[in-house]
Amino acid sequence: VKTAQDYNSPIGLVEHVVQSNKKRKQNIFKKIIKTLPKNIDNKTIAILGLTFKPNTDDMRDSPSLDLVPKLIENKCKLKVFDPEGMNEAKKYFTDFSNSITYCKDAYETTKDSNALVILTEWNQFRALDLEKIKSSLKNQIIIDLRNIYNPKELNEMGFKYYSVGRGNID
Repeated sequence: VKTAQDYNSPIGLVEHVVQSNKKRKQNIFKKIIKTLPKNIDNKTIAILGLTFKPNTDDMRDSPSLDLVPKLIENKCKLKVFDPEGMNEAKKYFTDFSNSITYCKDAYETTKDSNALVILTEWNQFRALDLEKIKSSLKNQIIIDLRNIYNPKELNEMGFKYYSVGRGNID
């Protein structure tokens, strides 16, 4: 898109897709807040996955770059974990270090958190001990922005499970 703009050669469809993706990342915050109980003050949100995609430490264009500041601006405390991106994340989020706890694994991240948000579809997140997650969360809320779990199974386990494109947080 940048190259096309530099040469005054608009590529409308691609520009529209880029703009749509940007807007979608900005709306993630609204979807998360919508799922939380209204009476939670000083919320602690667990975030699994900070990188743009799994199996990399690349943070460029990651939804976390929009979401983390927005949650902190709204008085949320964050507990975060990414298998490869922790060092990169610390570079991007230096201004928010008082509001972010960097955790050693997914289970430490969810301990005493009000909700779990899955931002990156790492394979190890697909294999979590969900009973352990359930007992460690204050509120059994999972907001799965990558659709890695089966909604019926998680609801049957007692989670309030929200995913994208399945009708419950669109």
